[in-house]
Amino acid sequence: MGFFQRLKEGLMKTSNSITNVFSKQTEIDDDFYDELEETLISADMGFDTTEKVIEDLREKVEELGIKDASECKELVMNSLRDQMNVPDNAYCFEDAKTVMLIIGVNGVGKTTSIGKLAAQYKNQGRTVLLAAADTFRAGAIDQLRTWAERAGVDIIAHSEGADPSAVVHDAVKAAKARKTNLTLIDTAGRLHNKKNLMDELAKMRRVISKEYPECYVETLIVLDGSTGQNALEQARQFSTVTEINGIILTKLDGTAKGGIAVAIQSELKVPVKYIGVGEKIDDLQKFDPDEYINALFADFDLKSDEEILADEYTDKDDE
Repeated sequence: MGFFQRLKEGLMKTSNSITNVFSKQTEIDDDFYDELEETLISADMGFDTTEKVIEDLREKVEELGIKDASECKELVMNSLRDQMNVPDNAYCFEDAKTVMLIIGVNGVGKTTSIGKLAAQYKNQGRTVLLAAADTFRAGAIDQLRTWAERAGVDIIAHSEGADPSAVVHDAVKAAKARKTNLTLIDTAGRLHNKKNLMDELAKMRRVISKEYPECYVETLIVLDGSTGQNALEQARQFSTVTEINGIILTKLDGTAKGGIAVAIQSELKVPVKYIGVGEKIDDLQKFDPDEYINALFADFDLKSDEEILADEYTDKDDE
């Protein structure tokens, strides 16, 4: 089964609930808008994002003179896609010597995501180094070592309970000396109310700036897609203490919270860069907004607003 098919299956619960609105409703009235709004919010697209979609839909329906609710599906898809564009420079770190901080709370798939990224970039011919800076969680260092062996990359690690910034110091010095393409730093699972852990993250960034000022620093936060609005809140809290360049959204293989990818990008203006739909190495892929929207709407044949307008005029001419 290909990645897109697994993504479709993972988003099926969300897809079914959204599709039911358009198949069940025929007239475009207040009941239709209310049910669509409730469905999008239930899919964890968030209140603000949903309001934007509904407002945009009302304007387009009036502008295009649409009467049938089933014809609104493409308009909603386009509206959501417009809020999910990944910038052209999202992966510019691939062309530079990069140190990547991977942050996030425990249990979201942080270490696993690091291992998958390491294996994928190693297979692309890049040199990769892992840094085991999560020295607090029992077994975290051994887990990362296992991934390093599986991916065939080097790892810098100290003993459990060691100073995380000391690990970062040794890792960036090694990366600089070896001219490593990508250094992935596994950090402790940080809760937004743990000030000491947030201070440690700031300390790591200072160490990187001092020891390897010429490197490109990328910070990605790993979020569990199945937790919906909790994931959005985690990203929001982390963004108050550190710059976040992108998001790795994991565990989309069976969640009813598929709208969270839309909410995160729309509300935080931080792009989702990778999504995960399973445990295998290739189950983590770069985020494709068009592919995601198509999966969210059961692979519906997406048309642009201009194509929809042209179809409306054609139908009227035929009448």
